[in-house]
Amino acid sequence: MRVTTAFSVIVLGAAGIGHAVVTSLDTGISRVDPFKDMKNRPQAGHGLNILLVGTDGRDKISEQERRKYRLGGAPCHCTDTVMMVHLSEDRDRASVVSLPRDSYAELPAHTDQNSGEKHKPHPVKLNAAYAEGGPNLTVRTVEHMTKVKIDHYLEVDFTAFMKTVDVLGGVEICTVRPLKDSHSGLDLAAGRHRLNGGQALQYVRSRHIGGDADLGRMQRQQRFLAAVIAKATSSGVLLNPVKFRDMSRTVLGSVRADRNFGSNEMLQLGHTMRSFTPASSEFTSVPIGKMGYSVKGIGSTIKWDPEKSAKLFGALRADKPLTPLKKQKPKPKATVVDVAPEQVRVQVSNGTATAGLGGKVDQALRGTGFRTTGTPDNAPKRDVKRTVVEYDPRWDRSAKTLATALPGSELRKVKGRGPQMKVIVGTDYDGVNRVRAEDQQQGESGVVTGDQVVCD
Repeated sequence: MRVTTAFSVIVLGAAGIGHAVVTSLDTGISRVDPFKDMKNRPQAGHGLNILLVGTDGRDKISEQERRKYRLGGAPCHCTDTVMMVHLSEDRDRASVVSLPRDSYAELPAHTDQNSGEKHKPHPVKLNAAYAEGGPNLTVRTVEHMTKVKIDHYLEVDFTAFMKTVDVLGGVEICTVRPLKDSHSGLDLAAGRHRLNGGQALQYVRSRHIGGDADLGRMQRQQRFLAAVIAKATSSGVLLNPVKFRDMSRTVLGSVRADRNFGSNEMLQLGHTMRSFTPASSEFTSVPIGKMGYSVKGIGSTIKWDPEKSAKLFGALRADKPLTPLKKQKPKPKATVVDVAPEQVRVQVSNGTATAGLGGKVDQALRGTGFRTTGTPDNAPKRDVKRTVVEYDPRWDRSAKTLATALPGSELRKVKGRGPQMKVIVGTDYDGVNRVRAEDQQQGESGVVTGDQVVCD
């Protein structure tokens, strides 16, 4: 997330200042060569693709700030955030795609940057590509997974993120319920908040809010980026050459970029994006096929949906907007729950004499986001009056999400049932209500525009 914050400020700021000021910033950027000796790369599409990588580097953060914002512990020297930003050929649209750091990935053959050992292709979590082969292997892995050619690479650590937010004077976000994470220290009441750099870092790093882990975190990151764009495009800092220069020198001290992403490129992008607004941006995450995909020696990973992800990256290559152009009918308001429906597994059983009702309920739950089995069965008793949600007490928050979607249903504890809920449909069934987690903004298309997630 912090990568896009720094990138937005630098590029958008370049729209309002002179060439000499931007050129003087070149010396502040550390250079890497992520494209060295790369062969058999994807064919270039239309528009510009930038791989934005956030690492957990924290060398320049004081001990006091580390304790205050819970940044202790040794960094893993891996990617904390990976995003692909596509700027349309006419520069009037930005499409941001989040790539879960726990995504199942297959590294191409490479030499380990730490041990010098030669490795054959092997499976890992996506964030391990950086640990084994740095920027070069990260780019190679992402290109292999997405079939999208990367044009530029930008890497930002914790320090750059915090300083960028502070120089902007903080960034405003809104929450509809309290957000608390004992691991990151995040503690926000429901409502509107102006976050400083350290608080913003807690907000975008938190992975223990509800049961959505990385998926919820990515949605918070997208919400925050939209807020940054809104603040950056209206900020006096970006229109004042002296303030912008001082801010950029501070931020760029912790940034690494490819050799070809210099002042001229920054200036050109800035000038072509002068009219950029939150509505010009769209955000999404890679469509997930399977959560908790277990791989020997690696553990639980996230497996992408092969068809939907191919369609998504095909749209980027073709320079097409991800948001459907035709206006969709407004959907009923969703009830906010702790656990996103995409995290809840469900088996549906028909407890009535109505033929086909189990299939109808299974389809309705799946259409609302629940991970149903798709194979409903018939309950032993076919005279059930009140719909029942059976659940293992260890998954009580997931059960509450499901019960909220089935108004009037009875929650029934069944020890040892495991993570999969069971819905026994009764004659009182009257449809499925929409539910969503706090930061779950995407609709059926999985895409949200920036103006949909900033504070009203």
